[in-house]
Amino acid sequence: MQAVGATMNAAAAASTFPRSVRRAVPAKVAAQFGNGAVALKAKQAKPTRSARMVSTTATIGAVPATVEGFGANVFKGAVAQKYLAKYGENAKLLDDVTWPQTPAKADAVANAVKDWAVDHGASVYCHWFQPMAAGGVRHGLSGQVQQSMLEFDKDNKPFFKFTGEQLLQGETDGSSYPNGGMRATHTAGGYLSLDPLSPIFLREDTVFIPACFVSYNGDALDEKTPLHRAIQAMSTHGTRLLNLMGYATDGLINNIGLEQEIFLVPRHAFYRRPDLQFTGRTVMGKSPARGQEMSDHYMAPISRSTTAFECMRQIQYECFKMGIPLTTRHREVAPNQYEFAPKFGNCISQTDQNLMIMQVIEEVASENGLAALLQEKPFKGVNGSGKHNNWSLGTNKGINLLNPKQLNADSGNPTIFPVIMAAIVSAIDKHGDLMRCSIASPGNDFRLGAMEAPPAVMSTYLGSDMTKYLMDFMETGTVKEYAPVKKTLTFGADAISNIQVPAEDRNRTSPFPYGGARFEFRAAGSSQNVSMVNTVLNTITAEAFKIVADRMEAGEEPLAIAQDLLKKHSKAGPCTGPPLFSLTLHNLSTNATL
Repeated sequence: MQAVGATMNAAAAASTFPRSVRRAVPAKVAAQFGNGAVALKAKQAKPTRSARMVSTTATIGAVPATVEGFGANVFKGAVAQKYLAKYGENAKLLDDVTWPQTPAKADAVANAVKDWAVDHGASVYCHWFQPMAAGGVRHGLSGQVQQSMLEFDKDNKPFFKFTGEQLLQGETDGSSYPNGGMRATHTAGGYLSLDPLSPIFLREDTVFIPACFVSYNGDALDEKTPLHRAIQAMSTHGTRLLNLMGYATDGLINNIGLEQEIFLVPRHAFYRRPDLQFTGRTVMGKSPARGQEMSDHYMAPISRSTTAFECMRQIQYECFKMGIPLTTRHREVAPNQYEFAPKFGNCISQTDQNLMIMQVIEEVASENGLAALLQEKPFKGVNGSGKHNNWSLGTNKGINLLNPKQLNADSGNPTIFPVIMAAIVSAIDKHGDLMRCSIASPGNDFRLGAMEAPPAVMSTYLGSDMTKYLMDFMETGTVKEYAPVKKTLTFGADAISNIQVPAEDRNRTSPFPYGGARFEFRAAGSSQNVSMVNTVLNTITAEAFKIVADRMEAGEEPLAIAQDLLKKHSKAGPCTGPPLFSLTLHNLSTNATL
């Protein structure tokens, strides 16, 4: 397949238009590019959200920076406190996942949400869920039925009403979503229940209530319910393991951080490419004269000569209001490729936030004369887009189980860390096929193994220090506190201070490397809902924790179990390039080699 030169070169050409022309691209360019255009109509452009925001964006940088307004459109913390206090409740109520089980508390939250919504110009609500098989075909990767809060008295006078029952549950036709045969037209019930781990938020005139979606028989019809079940299983068996090792814990959580990569291309050029519109890839045409050979795009300035910079600022601003801290923005390696990244957070809420980020990106891009391409490999010959899924486990108190220094300090037991690592290594070796399945899609399979992407074969890379630490433990059974080596890096100039860096170089090849306090699943695709990815990671980890806990309860020593797991599921060997140690994993279904 050939990448399209026209689309990528048009991006450069468009940057030479005056900004006033570029902002009116859909109407202005119709006559110029009408020949062969698809679904491109010249019409009077209506005022866009970007135009409505001009007073805000025009002053960015002209006034002192402020955090005012951050999270104003998400119902939690100080925002929720103001409205819940009216009904005798406190915002801390929302931190207790059992509050929906008490009707009085549910009514108080519903009334507070209603008042908050009305004050912010919202009078519509919906239960917001994640239908199966939505990736690559459904805008926003979500489902919703938007309903008005309006009611009418006997004199037909309208008023706003929102009850606890309306807040907590909903119903829809389960047979009209992908369901794997679990629903039919004569057995079509699909039911929604509020997810207390993901905060309620609003956008435009609508309140979004994150929810889980199941059939009349309780079968999961969405991607979020299996994720909840997987995390609960991981927590149950991980808690068993830690308590058996003398570390009192009442529950575990999964934290993730997602790096979202995208392409932003001129919308008029996108409309001229039906192959790009319908398949997510250019399947004909010539490669551009120059791609990324000069390495001049990565981390380059986000130029104001195109609308990309303003588009990215508006995306950040919309997410900012919904309490989503997109703290990182930069240009990526390929032409017109960019990245956003938020802070680490709870896997459930971070997944929901990422879905909304992708929806905001597509919509704001269209208002700036751009098309946001979320597909993994829209152009041959240049980098594709991924969504690096940084994955870690922690206790309910916030102790990171993959951070040995933090874990040892809190537990006082240095033997816990190698047991945790041995369990995870065994899970990767046994279930590399499931990991591969979780990131498989037509777009991502074009990306994996091409250009910068990790290979399609599943493996993990632990680094030389960690590999040596685990191999020494496996051979001797002696546990020392893991202390990664640092080295001093000098810049060769007296005016520039020396800095401390890890003793080994960064590994960008492995699809699942250990990064010091987390694993980074680099193979996830940019258009994916990562619920499935993390369902798999938490499920295989839960099984590994259960195996260790079961063997301990049967009388085996935890260190002996960890040694046995490492001997069965790993071997040390040199990797290509510098003489580092790596951990080699064998899996018959994936032939995984690390």
